[in-house]
Amino acid sequence: MPLYKTITIDNDTSLAIWKVEETEEMLWDNVELSPHCQSRFNGMKSTLHRRAFLSIRHLLAQYGYTDFDLVYDDNGKPHLKDGKYISITHSHNFTGIIVSSTLEVGIDIEMQRDKILRIAHKFTPFEEYRTLANTAAIIRKLTIVWGAKESLYKIYGERGLSFLQHINVQDFLFEDCSTTAEIIYNGTLSHYQIHFLEFEDFTCVYAAKNRI
Repeated sequence: MPLYKTITIDNDTSLAIWKVEETEEMLWDNVELSPHCQSRFNGMKSTLHRRAFLSIRHLLAQYGYTDFDLVYDDNGKPHLKDGKYISITHSHNFTGIIVSSTLEVGIDIEMQRDKILRIAHKFTPFEEYRTLANTAAIIRKLTIVWGAKESLYKIYGERGLSFLQHINVQDFLFEDCSTTAEIIYNGTLSHYQIHFLEFEDFTCVYAAKNRI
C-alpha cells in the first residue's frame, strides 16, 4: 500500500499522505463504510474521486480508526468521535489527513497549476507577488497561500469566512517551509502556525491553531 509520507509534528500531532496507485477494487480491501459515507460514495461518478475517498479510509486505519469513527457536522467538517481533531484533503492522486489530540488542525494538498494565476485576485492581493523571479515561482507561492487559507478555513469551519477579507497569511521564503497567519472574523482574532512542503508538482500545507 503506497503510504507516501508521514510527518510527526509533535507528540500529539501527525499527518500522513497517500499516493493513490491502486485500483478501486484493491482499495476496498478491509474497508467498510458507514451508511452516511456509503451514500456519499454511491453518488460519486469520478473513479479518481472514489479511489481517493477509499484511500482516506486506509489513512484512518494508520491511526487505528475506521470510517465509523468519523462524523460530519452541518458544515461538512469532519470530527472524530473520540474528540481528537482531524482534517482531510485530496487532490488528484494524493490524499492526506492530519490528526491531533490537542490542536485544532487543517490540511490541504493542491496541484501546482497556472490556473491559480487567474483566480489569485479572489483570495490574496496579487501585487504582492510581482517581485518574484518568474512565473513558476509565483505559481508555487500562490499555491502555498491558497493551501494555507484552505487549511485555515477547514479549522474555522464557518460559512461566510472570506479568504480575501478575513484570512491573512504572513509573507515567507520558500526555504522557511513555514509562516504564520491570522483570522479576523466577527470581531474575533485568532492566530495560527502554517507549514508547507512540495513534492511531485504538488503542495501540501498544514495549519494548527495557536494555544491561547
